[in-house]
Amino acid sequence: MTEPGKAPREDPHVPPRPQPGGIAARARAAAGAPYLADLNPEQRLAVETLQGPVLVLAGAGTGKTRVLTTRVAHILATGRARPGEILAVTFTNKAAREMKQRVGSMVGQVVEGMPWLGTFHSIGVKILRRHAELVGLKPDFTILDQDDQIRLMKQLLGAENIDEKRWPARVLAGLIDSWKNRGLTCEQVPAGEAASFAAGRGKKLYAAYQDRLKVLNAADFGDLLLECIRLFREQSEVLRRYQARFGYILVDEYQDTNVAQYLWLRLLGQSIPPGSLPGLTRQSIPSHEGDGSPGHAPSARPGEDERSETQAPARTLKNICCVGDDDQSIYGWRGAEVDNILRFEHDFPGATIIRLERNYRSTGHILAAASHLIAHNQGRLGKTLRTEDAPGEKVKVTSCWDSEEEARAIGEEIEQLQRDDGRGNPHPLDEIAILVRASFQMREFEDRFVTLGLPYRVIGGPRFYERQEVRDALAYLRVVHSAADDLAFERIINVPRRGLGDATVQLLHDHARRRRVPLTAAAQAMIETDELKPKPRGALRDLLAAFERWRTQKDTLPHMRLAETVLDESGYTEMWQKDRSADAAGRLENLKELIRSMEEFESLAGFLEHIALVMDADKSEDEAVSIMTLHSAKGLEFDTVFLPGWEEGLFPHQRTLDDQGRAGLEEERRLAHVGITRARRRVNIYFAANRRMHGLWSSNIPSRFLDELPEADVEVAESRGGFAAYGNTGASRFDEMTHFGSSYGTPGWQRARARGRFGDDGFNDDGEGYSTRAEAMDDVAGSPPPRAGERSTRGRPRRRLPLTIEGELVAKSTGTVSEFTIGDRVFHQKFGNGNVTAIDGNKLTIQFDKAGEKRVVDSFVERV
Repeated sequence: MTEPGKAPREDPHVPPRPQPGGIAARARAAAGAPYLADLNPEQRLAVETLQGPVLVLAGAGTGKTRVLTTRVAHILATGRARPGEILAVTFTNKAAREMKQRVGSMVGQVVEGMPWLGTFHSIGVKILRRHAELVGLKPDFTILDQDDQIRLMKQLLGAENIDEKRWPARVLAGLIDSWKNRGLTCEQVPAGEAASFAAGRGKKLYAAYQDRLKVLNAADFGDLLLECIRLFREQSEVLRRYQARFGYILVDEYQDTNVAQYLWLRLLGQSIPPGSLPGLTRQSIPSHEGDGSPGHAPSARPGEDERSETQAPARTLKNICCVGDDDQSIYGWRGAEVDNILRFEHDFPGATIIRLERNYRSTGHILAAASHLIAHNQGRLGKTLRTEDAPGEKVKVTSCWDSEEEARAIGEEIEQLQRDDGRGNPHPLDEIAILVRASFQMREFEDRFVTLGLPYRVIGGPRFYERQEVRDALAYLRVVHSAADDLAFERIINVPRRGLGDATVQLLHDHARRRRVPLTAAAQAMIETDELKPKPRGALRDLLAAFERWRTQKDTLPHMRLAETVLDESGYTEMWQKDRSADAAGRLENLKELIRSMEEFESLAGFLEHIALVMDADKSEDEAVSIMTLHSAKGLEFDTVFLPGWEEGLFPHQRTLDDQGRAGLEEERRLAHVGITRARRRVNIYFAANRRMHGLWSSNIPSRFLDELPEADVEVAESRGGFAAYGNTGASRFDEMTHFGSSYGTPGWQRARARGRFGDDGFNDDGEGYSTRAEAMDDVAGSPPPRAGERSTRGRPRRRLPLTIEGELVAKSTGTVSEFTIGDRVFHQKFGNGNVTAIDGNKLTIQFDKAGEKRVVDSFVERV
């Protein structure tokens, strides 16, 4: 590899790079760069500043991705580097694909030659596979997922006679992962932290875990960077080759990097004089032992060189460009260090700082509210979002009595938007999102939307590749690919049942540990002895022979055909075909889908690596409201955003405040900033006076973030659900009990009135009140008190709201006779039109035109 600035060696197969200032370069510049035409001045400056370190502070909606991709295109178009000389790092495979597509649209298919554009982990894998022997691995090493790590750690705990119930393997996995995120090998773990698990045996278990990974020829996700760092530190020539290779380094979402990613980037981003690699350390690694506030000067990492930056050997800074937003650093709980971006000028002296503040997404009121809120943080570099568009609607803040009323109010607001989005058009449901702080908040909205027949999707639910049958099938393929993959082999050794129980597996483990060999090698040895009984020995012999046969077919059969053969000959497909459970058919369909998903990959190895690196959640194609956590919403945008649960203890979250103090509060505020800036046109914030958490009701006070919003950009709205929980917000239309007949305008209420069930005062002829949250609750201890002005329900029968269990309506017969008759043509909001075929009290059996036969309560349908 040619050192930067030196003349390349003559090679007739490698065309020389155009000389700067030469005829080719001048002719290319004269042709113009159309991709620069639509950039604003700040964006163009970020694209054209190509010398030295650059930090682009890109606020929400300011065109960060466009700047990054245009910068890559500009480097390629001006001939400053070939595609293989650019290292472009992202956090997700989706972002990497999008970047490649955008650059390709600007400069053509030359982008296909960019092998170093990808995620931290995918690039780490590529480097490690090239130099695996230098870190004690083989090039075909296996990448373990979290489930495999947990199982391996359970084995280690058992071998050390540690009670797994007292010291769970999952806790150990989290501890080791946190050490790897901080770039700590087992020798560098501080004694105090090592003592926090299993009476001081945490460090020993970490070392045993790493040793076992080497025996299995495996690495976990943390190793993909940690082993790279070790490789670069111990093999200076390898590091210099990669430093010489990459003329330009670009990093996306720099505020989300952890310490290991920071060290990895810094090793590549600085040219180190020969023999001085031990001095390349981060003097001020972010530490949780400081005062807990962002931007403080943390202590050096234990075991590192204590020399200051001024004492370190001189380094030549590379052309490194990091793009990020310190106001959107919200992943501290998984190791991200906001200090990495705050320290950029210290780490790269003379760096150019460029701020992108013009927002192209949100309206003026939304941006003003978000900017005013985040300005209360002290640990930030500072910028103010602005827009040239109209101010738009103000941010609405609404108080509710409890979480059920909150869900009801949001559901009614969405129904209203469906009819009219304020511009005379129906609002697309795909452009509506509910962003919650904690996942338990989702249940209220799911229950309410099922009742309304409102389509929704939960983002971040169970993933396809995490299902049992898919994981089993993948385990078979992993063992075919790598005989040393013990965790995969153990998973399927008795699936389907072969008579190889726990006793047999324990014998194999004992033999493998004594001989330091994989389980398959131990099994091969033991089938030739009398340690196993004849039946399990025969079953094990057949299984090993099958795997050997499949491995010989790996190079001759297409990998899709091989997968079908493995699943059929192993008996796994037949096991589910014989299964009589309700979900067996679905599991078989999932196996078929797994095989179909292999089509786009050239080999079994490529498919398995893809599965290890990418596990994207399935996305429904139907139009639906999106429900997700605020952390999951980063990078997304919607026309309308609902932000429920803005209460102290929930948002900001009390556990975050207890664990991290002011640093935790500032991250929670950044999370609120992210939530507000997801919206293009409309933001509605809700908080409830009462909320049931973990089965208990609690009374809450509004979040401190509400008072940090600017009054000029906020509108205090009245809950459509029926109550202002805090009485100091002005006069309410609920002060009089006669309001229900005249102003309560939801679709369900209007249908009930049209059928004559309720009078203008909100009560029927029997004196029975409308169906409210209070009427649906039992008179039990722990229930919140009746609302102010709410009619007591004691002493008379209560009307209960219909219950929903997993989306199915469950109604208790009331003994009343339905007003419908057999043959009536009816309409249901969720199932559509249909005909009544049977009547049982107030329950109807209806043959729907599209949904088939369903059993529903008559109050949920109306005559057509």
